[in-house]
Amino acid sequence: MIKTWLKQAACLVCGLAVVLPTLAQSNFPARALRIIVPTTPGSGSDVTARYFGEQIAAALGVGVVIENRPGGNGIIAAMAVKQAPADGYTLFLGTNTHLAVNPIVVKDLPYDPVKDLKPITGLARGMMIFVGNPQSKITNVADLVKASKAQPQGLSVGTYTAGFHLSAAWFASEASIPFVNVSYKGAPEVFLGLMAGQLEWGVSDLIAAMPQVKAGKLRALAVSGEARHPDYPDIPTLKELGYPNYVNYTWTTLYVRSETPEPVTQKLVETLQKIMATQGTKDYIRSIGSDPLNLQANEMRQFQRSETERFKRIADGAGIRPQ
Repeated sequence: MIKTWLKQAACLVCGLAVVLPTLAQSNFPARALRIIVPTTPGSGSDVTARYFGEQIAAALGVGVVIENRPGGNGIIAAMAVKQAPADGYTLFLGTNTHLAVNPIVVKDLPYDPVKDLKPITGLARGMMIFVGNPQSKITNVADLVKASKAQPQGLSVGTYTAGFHLSAAWFASEASIPFVNVSYKGAPEVFLGLMAGQLEWGVSDLIAAMPQVKAGKLRALAVSGEARHPDYPDIPTLKELGYPNYVNYTWTTLYVRSETPEPVTQKLVETLQKIMATQGTKDYIRSIGSDPLNLQANEMRQFQRSETERFKRIADGAGIRPQ
């Protein structure tokens, strides 16, 4: 009798072990989600995360909390996602820096962007912008190059991700100029450094920089797109200024832990696809100076791999090695 009861209890426990996770997945999401952002509040990634957080919350009927984990070229944020439960409740707002650049420039990277994380969808693609102090004598890219060559170690450039550091190094290689990279945690700190005269130029995403440019607190030197941005036609491209190879974009996407159950992943994928298809989202992405990057999960993975290869070529050309 006791043996029979023990066998039945064991079967019940085993059954619950199978049923409960399945039930949890079918009820997903049953509580608030969180989006881990690797930059400070006010950065382009933060602005994007907050918009999509609101859209996801409305679509799924649960809260979405934005957690800013700046520092370490996004490693702090990526590790927070890697160490979180693989249940779909923690999303990573990753960019080209965290998913395609860090593996190239960071020695002994503690996370693998391919093995540890999997894409939900692409979100947006945006130009980078070179900015300076409006009070500086550097009024354009030609001035920047001339002033850099006049200094043995070059001028100080402010960046806040490895991607922007690599972008500055790529330009320095193309222009044959020295430079001194000064790394900050976020865009606001770079802008403050420029305004205070501690930096000669900076590299930023367009979203974060344009409010400061419009307010006259920063000077726009050039953008990194294939053509001038339609909303800012007075800002020249680096390509047209004599650097035909320099076309560079930042991109933003949402990832989860690679072990996240497929039913949960698929629900997130379907939710984001519906959000990306709305006119409101398309209008929002264009309003912040970006283009939609509506790539489905498998397409995003392929794009990530191709970007990693591209950045590897850039790093090799600029003489950048993992550190």
